[in-house]
Amino acid sequence: MKAQHLPILIALLVVMFAAKAQESEPDKEFRLTATMLGYFAEDGTRNPILKAKKGQTVRITITNGETMTHDVAMEKLQVKSETIFDKGMSTNITFVAVDDDTYYCTVPGHRAAGMVGEFRLLKEGETEEIPGGVLPMKDGKPFNFNFESGDLSNWTGEGDAFESPLVHSDPSPIHGEEGPIFFEGENFLSSGGLKNYQLTGTMTSDRFEVTAPFAAFRVSGGALVDTRVELVLAETEEVIFSSTGQGRATLQPVVADVTPFLGKEIFIRVIDNETGVSQIPYIKDDQWAHINFDDFRFYPTRPNFPNELDKEDIIVLPPLDPVLNAGLSGQEAAAAMTPPPGFKITLAAEEPEIIRPISFTIDARNRLWVVEGHTYPIPAPEGAGKDRVLIFEDTDGDGTLDSRKVFAEGLNLVSGIEVGMGGVWLGAAPYLLFIPIDYATDKPAGPAQKLLDGWGTQDTHEVLNNLRWGPDGWLYGTHGVFTHSNVGKPGATEAERTKINAGVWRYHPTRHEFEVFAEGSSNPWGIDFNSYGHSFITVCVIPHLYYVVQGARYQRQAGKHFNPYTFDDIKTIGDHVHWLGDRGPHAGNFRSAAAGGGHAHAGAMIYLGGDNWPKEYRDAIFMNNINGARLNIDELKKSGSGYVGMHHPDFMAMNDSWSQWLNFKYDASGSVFAIDWYDKNQCHSPNPDVHDKSLGRIFKISHEGDVFVKENLYEATDLELANYQTHSNEWYARQSRMILQDRGGNRKSQKALKAILAKDPEVTHQLRALWTLHGMEAMGEKEMQILLTNSNEYLRSWAIQLLTEGKSVSPETLAKFAEMAKVDSSPMVRLYLVSAMLRLDPEMRWEVLAALSQRSEDAEDHNLPLMLWYALEPLTDLDATRALTLAENSQIPLLLEYCLEKLRERSVSAPEESSPTHH
Repeated sequence: MKAQHLPILIALLVVMFAAKAQESEPDKEFRLTATMLGYFAEDGTRNPILKAKKGQTVRITITNGETMTHDVAMEKLQVKSETIFDKGMSTNITFVAVDDDTYYCTVPGHRAAGMVGEFRLLKEGETEEIPGGVLPMKDGKPFNFNFESGDLSNWTGEGDAFESPLVHSDPSPIHGEEGPIFFEGENFLSSGGLKNYQLTGTMTSDRFEVTAPFAAFRVSGGALVDTRVELVLAETEEVIFSSTGQGRATLQPVVADVTPFLGKEIFIRVIDNETGVSQIPYIKDDQWAHINFDDFRFYPTRPNFPNELDKEDIIVLPPLDPVLNAGLSGQEAAAAMTPPPGFKITLAAEEPEIIRPISFTIDARNRLWVVEGHTYPIPAPEGAGKDRVLIFEDTDGDGTLDSRKVFAEGLNLVSGIEVGMGGVWLGAAPYLLFIPIDYATDKPAGPAQKLLDGWGTQDTHEVLNNLRWGPDGWLYGTHGVFTHSNVGKPGATEAERTKINAGVWRYHPTRHEFEVFAEGSSNPWGIDFNSYGHSFITVCVIPHLYYVVQGARYQRQAGKHFNPYTFDDIKTIGDHVHWLGDRGPHAGNFRSAAAGGGHAHAGAMIYLGGDNWPKEYRDAIFMNNINGARLNIDELKKSGSGYVGMHHPDFMAMNDSWSQWLNFKYDASGSVFAIDWYDKNQCHSPNPDVHDKSLGRIFKISHEGDVFVKENLYEATDLELANYQTHSNEWYARQSRMILQDRGGNRKSQKALKAILAKDPEVTHQLRALWTLHGMEAMGEKEMQILLTNSNEYLRSWAIQLLTEGKSVSPETLAKFAEMAKVDSSPMVRLYLVSAMLRLDPEMRWEVLAALSQRSEDAEDHNLPLMLWYALEPLTDLDATRALTLAENSQIPLLLEYCLEKLRERSVSAPEESSPTHH
């Protein structure tokens, strides 16, 4: 036989064995429950090792333990079951055992998640007998460690969980349908089971001597730090071994090596300190807040149980965080907070002066404009809204907002506010509104104007929100994933509208243009810009921090991107999350204070409020952790084309479970104001009755170096406003830029700004001048082109973005882009180039993308490979051959992979059959 025929013969034999097996009754059958956590045997073993003799017919039957898509397949034999998708559905594979193999789920991602196990042939003489052991003895009598006496002799109990702890039937009456339990003998111990999970207590055994090198006992119940069994050294009370359950009722053996303690006395402690009671309405109680225990024995050699519980398979949740306070008055709440040394918290306003503050901003007179969200969570009928906008001011510098005015009332579902360019801008789904201001009276100068409509209200805590002026003169905002908007000017046709259901959007205040800036994320409720004008958002449920690049697509909490050929999206820049455990973000709520408090974040402030605060806070991003009631901080470290967000110690804890800071901003003095939607319920609910309707606070964070100032930049001259672009406090620069954009500036202010751009040694000052000149429409294309050769990567990058604002560029600019794509040393510049390509018509992108695709140093960059694909993907429709050739020659492997995938999906034939190559 020729060697090249051997693989064919093996394949034929595999098919023959599989066909024979399907026709035969099995010699051995395995029944497994399939979940994303793995395949579970009836005795509780996760991904058990399945064993059979060579030549036996084997059947593996799986039953779906959840409403998910699963199957089972053998890797070598290449046999696969049908797919099951509903809880309780079953399917199977039957085969003849010919070799060791691997069984696994073929659904993409499921094997990597842990749905994989071993199949082994039994060796000659090998058996599957369960080893025996002996109970500890004293005075010739065995200890009651298997509870066969039917009582609790040798045990002392505390708490209500162990008042009637012995269970003697299977299935257990206190575990419902979660059995079988598989306990030894007639009884086992439980601290309450699934039905009495809220009970707590401790059971402690009498002391006994370690007489063998190994011990084992059976355990099940919660995979929680505070539902566990401990072996404790009697003389020192040192815990020498412990195990939780793994979130299942079935008792499984765990093995402890107690060799170092031979001859010493130990005791057993069965602990249940978990009530399982959820503190938030949308999370069910944890019924696994109990522990089951049975059959402690000694063994002379290490026993190898077929269903041994591997501690590495247990994902253990930490204990509940202590709730120090709840339902405090405003003064009590301020006093309970623990800011860093050198800082103080002042109660600036509280109910009834402010109720349900949902959004706010600070104007150029250093006053707070605050929205009271009375309508939330149910939109009112048109014209029947109850929201209002208030203006607060601290007139004497004592930290209290002693001046209060009502600007507007009768508004509906307002969720975002910004002030400037002649009026107040409000996100009030289904509208983006503009109310002109009469600055003499602080009253509306006219009725509210509906600039845009079509904003969705399907989930009223994921509507358009957090309006903020961007450095480029646009009004930015964020939008959640479970609300579906189709935005356009009132009366716009379907073709004239833009869809958004997660991401960042922007609106130009004078050109009245709307566009989606970037897609994806979950429910962003905070956006801000760093010293270099780079935008960042904070989100919930998924990892919390994203550097937002124009045209990018980011990880979504749910649903799909609008473009079906996205294939993958850009992930978080955070090198950490703020929750603990591997059971998902919700499971870590109220258990994650050590990591930051939990998954839900609101607000985003990159602190640029001057030099009084310690340097560690400048250009760091602050966000409120709602479940953890604390201010998280991430440091933004430049990396590749973007950033890495590194965890900084939390700024402070509020120590109050009702605290819900929704946003915070620095003012002219560098101090920070924060709005607190103070409410017992910490999550959105469409039921208005679960939310308190009478509470609200505003707090002020001050550093001992902060000096109160009264400002009114509307009274400043254009030249003064231009020179504020070099102020150490970004508040002055941003407010001045907005006013100059509104006024248009004059020759003196433009000359001063161009001098800063050309000569100031600080690049952040140069950038501020550039942004202001752009907003004033005082920079021509030739001046921008000169910046493309600037030595600073930030200026080159921003020149690229501002040159493509109009979605077209001159041939000279495009040629310069192509040259930069080949030679520019900055990955940030290259990111701005590919981002710019996404704004240009596809036929203009070829040369730049071809050059960028040759930059092998970008193959592992966080942003560039996917951004290049997003820009290249439409070119496959223009010229499939040319696009495929570009991808084949690329130094970015992802481009060829995705190009082929799209062409396959579009049923595009071989390159020679496609449209001719463009030269």
